[in-house]
Amino acid sequence: VQAGRAAVGAAEREAVSAKGAAAPAPQCPRRRLAIEAGAVCGCIGGELSGSLSFPPSRPGATMAERAFPNPFADYDKSLAAGYFDSSGRLTPEFSQHLNNKIKELLQQMERGLKSADPRDCTCYTGWAGIALLYFHLHEVYGDPSYLQMAQEYIKKSLSCLTKRSITFLCGDAGPLAMAAVVYHKQHNDKQAEDCIARLLHLPKPDPRIPDEMLYGRMGYLSALLFVNKHFGEEKISQNHIQQVCEAVMASGENLAQKRNFTAKSPLMYEWYQEYYVGAAHGLAGIYYYLLQPGLGVSQAKLHNMVKPSVDYICQLKFVSGNYPPCIGDNRDLLVHWCHGAPGVIYMLLQAYKVFGEQKYFSDALQCADVIWQWGLLKKGYGLCHGTAGNAYAFLALYNLTQDMKYLYRACKFAEWCLSYGQHGCRTPDTPFSLFEGMAGTIYFLADLLIPTKARFPAFEL
Repeated sequence: VQAGRAAVGAAEREAVSAKGAAAPAPQCPRRRLAIEAGAVCGCIGGELSGSLSFPPSRPGATMAERAFPNPFADYDKSLAAGYFDSSGRLTPEFSQHLNNKIKELLQQMERGLKSADPRDCTCYTGWAGIALLYFHLHEVYGDPSYLQMAQEYIKKSLSCLTKRSITFLCGDAGPLAMAAVVYHKQHNDKQAEDCIARLLHLPKPDPRIPDEMLYGRMGYLSALLFVNKHFGEEKISQNHIQQVCEAVMASGENLAQKRNFTAKSPLMYEWYQEYYVGAAHGLAGIYYYLLQPGLGVSQAKLHNMVKPSVDYICQLKFVSGNYPPCIGDNRDLLVHWCHGAPGVIYMLLQAYKVFGEQKYFSDALQCADVIWQWGLLKKGYGLCHGTAGNAYAFLALYNLTQDMKYLYRACKFAEWCLSYGQHGCRTPDTPFSLFEGMAGTIYFLADLLIPTKARFPAFEL
């Protein structure tokens, strides 16, 4: 996170109402430490203290302070008819609403990006994230001008790489993977191959590298998988991918032994001296990837190490169905992709696919209910800690079950996003970026046009 964020541009003032906006939360000492190291997801300021000993809170009480009351009636077939037909195809009217808002927000975003940090290369808050948005729009609409825009933004990103972080979202792996794919789509094979070579030479054997998504080995792995997905072949060798997985497994096994977790959880991971639970910095994001088929984790390790570690997270569930941000934190606070049920649900659904046990599916349904009740966040409309990111959980459930209830819920959260800036939400630090701001909302609205293909960007496989 660069020091001295750029001021909110005029376009954001048009889109975001200041009335009722929350004041910036004070930063805890651990967050200040993380910022100094250039390593923090912008969602935890003032919400995680320096201690792991907290007084108990009533389930739902503090979640309500961070979310708007959900004004929508839950799924009913007659209510859903205005959004999609019996086969799940969006109605022409609702699709047009989405398309109109996408065009409107794109114009506002482009104006706002004129005041963005010119040195931020990342997918999370920088130029590579805007490139990823335009690449996605090219995939949805097939318009070659969007691919050209993706190329222009990825060039900006490549000109200011961090030279230190290795991940898709917050490091150099994201821009390099993104550039390789864009150049490949443009049939510029030489530049694509150059980016892949640079990507493969990024990681150095450093035991201090964490394992989580935003700054660790799993974030690097996601970049490798992104390349293979869009090249449609094993451009990154299975052996290279398996080496990353083995390093993550060994790291988790070592820490579990060192901290006496092994009996409860054969794998354990930390980030800034905390055992984070969620998708961004924590266990759920790591286990979601370790559970993926074809990544080289043996069946024995899946059943003997990954499964009991997943089960340990399941035991941390609050009465509400939500999950803590850290092990030992008993405050039922956060309903974000980065911390809480909206990120944990992906691990649960993948565990259900791999092990076939109903308990994982039941817990995932509870996550969805928590998100429906408390997921319209005052923090805004973004992906990491906003309404659009929360809506992806419904699409993940819909794509697994074909239950129209979850497509309806995603459409209602999209309807909330169609009134972007009218709810008095907090203005993000980077208001036009992919993971904190407007670009992420646009990405979600475009994804919803073809719900069966929707995937949480830079995370969901």
